[in-house]
Amino acid sequence: MDKFIEKARELYTKYRRMIAYLFFGACAMVVNMVCYWAAYELAGLGNTASTIIAWLAAVIFAFVTNKLLVFQSRRDSLSGGLHELVSFFACRVVTGVLDVAIMYVAVDRLGLNALLWKLVSNVVVTVLNYAASRFFIFKPREK
Repeated sequence: MDKFIEKARELYTKYRRMIAYLFFGACAMVVNMVCYWAAYELAGLGNTASTIIAWLAAVIFAFVTNKLLVFQSRRDSLSGGLHELVSFFACRVVTGVLDVAIMYVAVDRLGLNALLWKLVSNVVVTVLNYAASRFFIFKPREK
């Protein structure tokens, strides 16, 4: 049992960042899905408007959780923090456009199930966002 616990700790230490990203990425996906559903189904807004509202809510949630809890970025300067914020939102705008495009084609053009395609789009966008956050935005500072 001790070897199992030790191995589990070792794996957690090695993959802590990815585990945290998957957890908070799933939470951001829930924020995105709930906001999309509320805007699309409850408020009766169009697909594109609902996608943009959901994207904005999820991006704000994701920036805070990624910065503080996933990548534990503690920039000492205002310019460093501002660089992270701008880089984060710039990357998210790119994947946000991809999200809107996927939803537009799948729902508005092909008439497919909106909530199912919102889930598919979220998976694609989450993978791309992790790569951007891990390798470009919150990469560890060189000493």
